[in-house]
Amino acid sequence: MNTKENVRREEEQLVVFNLSSETYGVDISAVREIIRMQVITEVPRTPDFVEGVINLRGKVIPVIDLHKRFDLPLVEETSNTRIMVVEVENVTVGMIVDSVSEVLRISKDSIDPPPPVISGVDSAYLRGVGKLEDKLIILLDLNQVLHEKEKKHLEEVSIAQDA
Repeated sequence: MNTKENVRREEEQLVVFNLSSETYGVDISAVREIIRMQVITEVPRTPDFVEGVINLRGKVIPVIDLHKRFDLPLVEETSNTRIMVVEVENVTVGMIVDSVSEVLRISKDSIDPPPPVISGVDSAYLRGVGKLEDKLIILLDLNQVLHEKEKKHLEEVSIAQDA
């Protein structure tokens, strides 16, 4: 194995975004695309953190608000607000975030396990904290952001809206 491959294996590539006043990161391999806010169609009888669905190039995608999901204070939508389209265990979901700031590589040595509570976000959603020189990045475990029942429900919502 050459040195370059070894270095890549020791790093993670993250999409970094802001939510309330904190900086979060998710593994870039889970992010399908990042789009500007658009009209979201409400769907009745969904959990309160589900804003509704969008039509993305003919595919209906459920959209959740991470502020509501994590019980964070709601903020006004701005020109920087984005929908991060991610794949969570074969379910495509849009996640509303305040802004997407960058894509970066972080050394696995710079990632600590999550402390019990960070900024009120339940530690079950976290997989660690990345330490950079000038900031901390809270690393989300996208597989934990939605419970199995919720993933199934969102899958059903997108199938029902496609029909």
